Amino acid sequence: MPLTKPNQQLRRDLKEAAALLKWSGVDLMQVAVRLSESGHEDDAKELLKIASSYQDVEDRLAGYADEVKAGRIVRGKAE
Repeated sequence: MPLTKPNQQLRRDLKEAAALLKWSGVDLMQVAVRLSESGHEDDAKELLKIASSYQDVEDRLAGYADEVKAGRIVRGKAE
């Protein structure tokens, strides 16, 4: 059964948010490497923690997008 327009939009939004988190995490990792190379290990470790949390949330959002596609999550009417 094809997705309704609201569910298609929800899935697209979830995938877009996941992709944004992914690329933000990549950028943070690059900054962390530069910080580490310049002797700012504590700051680099903090950025790596943040990047790791982005990856966890990215994975959850991608999972939710899959659930929307499978019909387990549906967008209802706004009241």
